[in-house]
Amino acid sequence: MGKAAVVKAFEDIKAALAVLNSEVDGCGSEPYSAADPFAGLADGCLDILAGARVAEAGFAAVKARAAVTYADTAHAIAGPDAPVQALEMAVAAEIGALLALGPRAAGAFLAASHAMAKELPLAFSALQTGTITWPHALVMVEETAGLDPAGAAALEAHFLDPDLPRPAAAAPIGELPAYRFRAKARNWRERHHPESIEKRHAKGVADRRVEYRPDRDGMAWLSACLPADQAMAGWNRLTALARGMQGPDESRTLTQLKADKFTDAILGSGNNAGSAGAGSDDSGTAAGPSSRIQAQVLVTVPVFSLEGLTDEPAMLDGYGPIPASMARRLVAEGAGSFYRVLVDPRDGAPMEIGRTSYRLTKAMKKALQLRDGRCTFPGCNNPSLDNEADHLQAWQHGGTTGISNLAQLCPKHHRLKHSTGWTPTTATQNEPPGWTSPTGRHYKAEHHDWEPPHWPAQLQSATGDPPDFVYLGLSPGEQALEWFLHAPPA
Repeated sequence: MGKAAVVKAFEDIKAALAVLNSEVDGCGSEPYSAADPFAGLADGCLDILAGARVAEAGFAAVKARAAVTYADTAHAIAGPDAPVQALEMAVAAEIGALLALGPRAAGAFLAASHAMAKELPLAFSALQTGTITWPHALVMVEETAGLDPAGAAALEAHFLDPDLPRPAAAAPIGELPAYRFRAKARNWRERHHPESIEKRHAKGVADRRVEYRPDRDGMAWLSACLPADQAMAGWNRLTALARGMQGPDESRTLTQLKADKFTDAILGSGNNAGSAGAGSDDSGTAAGPSSRIQAQVLVTVPVFSLEGLTDEPAMLDGYGPIPASMARRLVAEGAGSFYRVLVDPRDGAPMEIGRTSYRLTKAMKKALQLRDGRCTFPGCNNPSLDNEADHLQAWQHGGTTGISNLAQLCPKHHRLKHSTGWTPTTATQNEPPGWTSPTGRHYKAEHHDWEPPHWPAQLQSATGDPPDFVYLGLSPGEQALEWFLHAPPA
């Protein structure tokens, strides 16, 4: 039917949009609920949002296919003798003018569309069905860039192959914010990249820099690209300093306090007063950059990697995989962030630690941080060192102080849990809790992608399998390998 079919399809879409707009206004042919019109309208609007999300993903897939097909057709019409670069510029210019995109944005859209439609079949299928959104698809395109076809297919399959087993309580990637999916995809890519993370990190260290960029309203950005452990430690220290300054007499927000302490540090003021014009701190609780508050990081590292027997990356809390050499340096410098953790040799997940009293031990808090990685509220990215442990079932109502009845929440979502109808659902020793909203909708938990530790070839059994037990040795004052060899098996 050609153009007539296209015109008819868009007419039907416009008619459907008119119906949906009428329903959003509560002016549909039938009320959502005769018994409770307001509650019915609210629930109906959430249904419309959910449906629009799926429809937008489907449209994104159609746009990508249309752009790629147009480009292929333009190349076929031009013939093999046409100048390739000029033709590509012409195609991008046509698409950019049609979609009101600049030349760079149009080129990026066309490149991403080509990768999705021709190189990432699982991701493209998920986009067509609305399982993932276009921002998720862009993450997949960016994180597979630079990988060979086998590596790209492996990353894609890890997150989207329906035949791969996954925890029943784990949220699919399409239900995570795209930036959280980016972190998971990047972690997997770092662990499985064909080039050693040590080599890539060495290049990154050589490229470390500070950048300045003017912004609007008399503001500017000052940012630094640093080794991950230094950047994470600095961020955690700024957060600790800012939290210590909060109080009833402090009017600045946590974000403002962090900015002011950063300014104090780089300008060398080193006192308890805030930056000029930012307001003063009258609470008496402020700690300057020279205070004894320590920069803290939480790192997990496989014991054999710590001893240099394997090159398996360590995991820096709040960041992701780091070179084993960085973890070894942190241990050698006496970092107080390493803790013994017994892990399951089948999947690499930390084992449960529990006790029967209300107060958590330091070891339990660290085990909780390892399990959750960040605030467990849907979409929250607040790192674990800044969070608060909370009982899922209240202690006074029979709840126990075991890791299966605990979650770590940032201060904002801790308050939300106790003041609204948002409630966490069941957790396990290696699965964080999901959440149920006041409307009764359930949101699954985000899970770590645990992997079994790598074993040196000399410790493999005759069948090629590792032994039946494994430890992560994380202790500041002891030799990890010695502890590993002398600790009793699980």
